[in-house]
Amino acid sequence: MLPRFHVVTRLPFPVLVVLLASIASLHAEPTAPCTDDAMIVFDASGSMAGNLNQGIATLKPRIDEVRAALADILPEATRFRRVGLITYGPGPAQQCNVRLALKPSPNASNLIMSYLQALSPAGKTPLTKAVETAAEVLDYRKKPGVIVVLTDGEETCGASPCMLGKELHAASAQLTVHVIGFRMKDFSWTGETSVLDTQCLAKENNGLYLSAENRNDLAAALRATLDCPAISEARSR
Repeated sequence: MLPRFHVVTRLPFPVLVVLLASIASLHAEPTAPCTDDAMIVFDASGSMAGNLNQGIATLKPRIDEVRAALADILPEATRFRRVGLITYGPGPAQQCNVRLALKPSPNASNLIMSYLQALSPAGKTPLTKAVETAAEVLDYRKKPGVIVVLTDGEETCGASPCMLGKELHAASAQLTVHVIGFRMKDFSWTGETSVLDTQCLAKENNGLYLSAENRNDLAAALRATLDCPAISEARSR
């Protein structure tokens, strides 16, 4: 509710309009950083070759669900922000491989999907190093940016996502880190402590930790973290 001013009714109408608009702006909600550069940090470690009900690779590996969800939302999300891609997992067997596939680029949907379609899940899960690399690509000490992490398991390369989260928060200009955990409970080695450690990474950097069990959940989580619904709806009218 706007505060009452007994004198404003005596002001010229244009001045009154400007004054009321200024008062209203003090009560407005801050807008989301819908157009900041973003990096997708994509889990392509060996576990992503498993099927949706856990187990060895089948005709329906879990990585396909994640790729399908990204294909759903990327065309819209990349209209409003530059998006890049880092993958972790594929490479020499049983090593902690991190690859920068694409720096933040405009209209990057097709480039990102082409790269992801060619991936074969393998290797360990250097989630922390991948996020650190993404932050450096975004020049996080000087610029705002968004990181969206997709993972189906815990860090397996000896680093702490939570510790990195605190370090990024202390040094960043305005970094947001979201984490989407896909079917995390499927694997017995992913305990509560490791999940909390990954949740801490998001919490320390003003982000969301979202759980997903299927393609629809993944798409909803990606829309909430990477897309910009407010802009999308306005431009579709």
